[in-house]
Amino acid sequence: MVNIVKIAFRNLRRYQRRTLLTSMLITLGVVAVLLFLAVSGSFKNMMIGQITDSMLGHLQIHQRGYMAAIDTLPLDRNLDAQQVALVENLLSEHEAVEAFSTRIKLGALFSNYTETTNIRLNGVEPDRELRTVPLLLDRVVQGDKQGLLERGEIVVPELLARGMNVGVGDGVVLVATNRDGSVNGQSFVVRGIVEGVTGPGGRDGFIHIEDARSLLRLEDREVSEIAVRLKDRQQLEQVMAAIGPALEAIRVHPDRPVFEVHAWERLTPFANIARMIDLMTVFIKVMLVAIVLVSIMNVMVMAVYERINEIGTIAAIGTGPGKIHSLFLVEGLLLGVFGTVLGVLLSLVSVLGIGAARISFDFGQQKGLILDPILYPGDIITTALIVVAIAVLGSLHPAWKAAKMDPITALRHV
Repeated sequence: MVNIVKIAFRNLRRYQRRTLLTSMLITLGVVAVLLFLAVSGSFKNMMIGQITDSMLGHLQIHQRGYMAAIDTLPLDRNLDAQQVALVENLLSEHEAVEAFSTRIKLGALFSNYTETTNIRLNGVEPDRELRTVPLLLDRVVQGDKQGLLERGEIVVPELLARGMNVGVGDGVVLVATNRDGSVNGQSFVVRGIVEGVTGPGGRDGFIHIEDARSLLRLEDREVSEIAVRLKDRQQLEQVMAAIGPALEAIRVHPDRPVFEVHAWERLTPFANIARMIDLMTVFIKVMLVAIVLVSIMNVMVMAVYERINEIGTIAAIGTGPGKIHSLFLVEGLLLGVFGTVLGVLLSLVSVLGIGAARISFDFGQQKGLILDPILYPGDIITTALIVVAIAVLGSLHPAWKAAKMDPITALRHV
């Protein structure tokens, strides 16, 4: 086998121009795929991070049926104090959970004493909320950023503040309908103005969770949802698999679970963009396969055609079809390995160059985000294995053709 590798290497050196061109095509395909993976992966992670770290959290826990009616913000499907305690105990014991925050979501009338409009609100525990969605303060475009808010204060969505001509320090009134149908009002001072993010909940205002309970006259420590932040978002599926069955086992009736758990993908339309990026990645990989396959097959077919006399000679002196077949397969393998190694090295250099250039772009209301491409070892290994495997596959037919060649006919070839 060592001799076959040596002969294959010498054959590639004999035809340096053809070997170089083929390797360049393979290298180009590898660089295209790895750069796309690095850049698109960076954008995807940044997009997901902006959504999860400024608004949603990585996953949310609700009473079963709440999400189906979330447009009406139903108060009759809140988690009660006992249910909240069960969930908090479960989350506190899970090592992958970094932070979690309880919220009360409600709709209210917002008045600046001259005009009135509707507003959606999140009643939150400020410190826990900022640990769960640490980028939330970055969305505050006006007002004090030393903490989110205190009791008696409200953070107003930017569009509503602009439309109602409300600024920081102004007094406003919220009027909400309680669970029993009665109406209650409460005055607040505008603490800040928060810019919106596209998607459900992206244009909500914020008040303290105790103010929300007071406004809605909730005597129990009930909440609408519990948002959870993980130490590593890549562990989301494992955490869902661990938490889901544990919550599923808690039932009011044998056929009626109490809780439902939703990953961030279920809570925002931006998940569709993430899936489109994944689909484009598959498409790019298919293009790579086509480039490598056509390149290798073309080169190996030409190699067989140009070396018919040589094939006839080595067959006539006793070289078996298996060794001839192996010779051409090894040539394809060496081409694939050489092109792949060169492509990986160029990709790593390019990624470092893009990172050093600190290219910035805007994403929605987020300005000046820095592109930070990164190549994961798994992506590099997967791409390299695909390219090398396709290189060998592209050599199969030419190798089979050379192995089946009749020595006498080959020696007569001019």
